[in-house]
Amino acid sequence: MLNSIKMMMKFIKFKIQLGLFTLLTICTLNAFSQKGVEIVSTSQVIPVLKGIETNQLLRLMVYVPAGAEIPVKKIKAKLNPDGMKAIEKIEVYFTGIEPLFSGKNKQIAVNPTTVNLGFDINLNLKPGMHYIWFTAKLKPDADIDSKIEFHVNQLEDARSKVYRVVEEGTGYVKRLGVAVKKAGDDGVNTYRIPGMATTDKGTLITVYDIRYKNSGDLPGNIDVGMSRSTDGGRNWQATKVIMDMGEPNENNGVGDPAVLFDPVTKKIWVAALWSKGNRSIAGSKPGLLEDVTGQLVLVSSDDDGLTWSAPKSITAGTKDPAWNLFFNGPGSGIAMADGKLVFAAQYWDEHAMPYSTLVYSNDHGKTWKTEDGPKPNTTESQIIETRPGVLMLNMRDNRGSFRSVATTNDMGKSWLEHPTSYRTLADPVCMASFIKASVNVKGKQKDVVFFGNDNAQTMRYNLTIKASLDLGESWDLKNQLLIDERKFYGYSSLTKIDDKTIGFFYEGVRDLYFVRVPVSEIIK
Repeated sequence: MLNSIKMMMKFIKFKIQLGLFTLLTICTLNAFSQKGVEIVSTSQVIPVLKGIETNQLLRLMVYVPAGAEIPVKKIKAKLNPDGMKAIEKIEVYFTGIEPLFSGKNKQIAVNPTTVNLGFDINLNLKPGMHYIWFTAKLKPDADIDSKIEFHVNQLEDARSKVYRVVEEGTGYVKRLGVAVKKAGDDGVNTYRIPGMATTDKGTLITVYDIRYKNSGDLPGNIDVGMSRSTDGGRNWQATKVIMDMGEPNENNGVGDPAVLFDPVTKKIWVAALWSKGNRSIAGSKPGLLEDVTGQLVLVSSDDDGLTWSAPKSITAGTKDPAWNLFFNGPGSGIAMADGKLVFAAQYWDEHAMPYSTLVYSNDHGKTWKTEDGPKPNTTESQIIETRPGVLMLNMRDNRGSFRSVATTNDMGKSWLEHPTSYRTLADPVCMASFIKASVNVKGKQKDVVFFGNDNAQTMRYNLTIKASLDLGESWDLKNQLLIDERKFYGYSSLTKIDDKTIGFFYEGVRDLYFVRVPVSEIIK
């Protein structure tokens, strides 16, 4: 009898559990099949830049289920006080079913005068996906050390029904910056290849390619341009052309610049590649003359970048005649503790195999020397002095996936590949920026190595600044900061502005951008 009762109780318990499971399944299926309106906002990590008309702030994705319809009449949003001060106008665009931004279908523009914003629009959203974008234009006097925080809270329809917004993404708080050069400025098609240095007066000197006709590399109609800022990058003077090799412009281009400041002589040096005819990477051949091989040329300024010398080739004194090509690595150079001036460089040997290396001067730019490089199939590099007399070369590696790194204590006569080489710093085969700077870290002065690049192995996006607190021996993942997650050309240049601030000058697509970045945001 007892066993029969136990068996009956087990059977009843099983039926109850089966009924509960069936009920739960039916409820879940009903919920799935009767999914309601869904509104999700996403905000990428993208700076908001002075000079750009439509900086993307936020995107709304609105899903309307079958059988429903939303006659949207108002969108409510919230802006922080600094954002209200900085923004000239916020515009709303409707891109329909297209998830990517387009500036063709503007709905409304609002000039913020309060932190609580309302956008009156007239959109009749039928079943399916719909996308609404919010963009901002900054005031000319916006403080680029401030930040914007923007959120969309709710939509209201013509029946006064309220729809709440769910947030995704991490970019709702945005740093500000400056579009130093934009495609189309002065009739120029493309600005590329950023380099940057800081003088003893605190002046920021940026150099770059002025690509007049198209975005292509040398050979072509390309000059080297320079812009100055005397207020830490908040404002920039007009472009000055500092390298123009003359007529015929189409076959006399000069580009890929790098810049350094000599603290002893107070002179600024800029190095670049001159291609007379087809004398860049593809067309340059062994020899020393400008009619057969690309030329490494220099200009200098003795007055903080106001005026510049004529270009002078140093190819005959530096290039091995057997090499196909020899020129600088773009970006920035350094002055060593003992006074030597150093640019990263690259050569393409007699077999057209590229090597990263260096070019240096013992006499403050009167003469220059070079040595063989540490590793084949490496090109654009940057260099720092970790300890007095010890140089670290950080190299673009054509193998892909990672940066290669090597050190020398005898100015390149011998090299040692570093333990972090081709395993630590992800890279999608692109130029990168690399500096050492004495900065304030948690109240104490410290030498820090900063590295900036597209933090990915296969594509150029996620432009990130990383910091090493042990002179490049290791890279703690917590000490890094994503600056711009968009896909773009991806070159960059770093400089120290002051003990608490790093300047970052980088490429968009045919544009050049600048942001000021607190050291405390990079080093956690």
